[in-house]
Amino acid sequence: MQIQLIQGEFNSHEALELISKMIQTKIAYHENKISSHLNEEDIKYRETKIKFLQNELMQVRNALINTNKNVVLNANLQIA
Repeated sequence: MQIQLIQGEFNSHEALELISKMIQTKIAYHENKISSHLNEEDIKYRETKIKFLQNELMQVRNALINTNKNVVLNANLQIA
């Protein structure tokens, strides 16, 4: 099963908003799991994922802020 979440051309501000909200949702998911897990290994794993996502968002933000061009976004969710 596949769900098409995003498909289209967006200006840089719209694209950044969509990407930011998706990444922030994933960060919030990991933060919620940290508060419900007591296993130190799980907490470290989630913290690493959060740092990675924050870094990715910063890179995307820097790239999109510096352009006035439209960008094409495609986001698919594949459930196997």
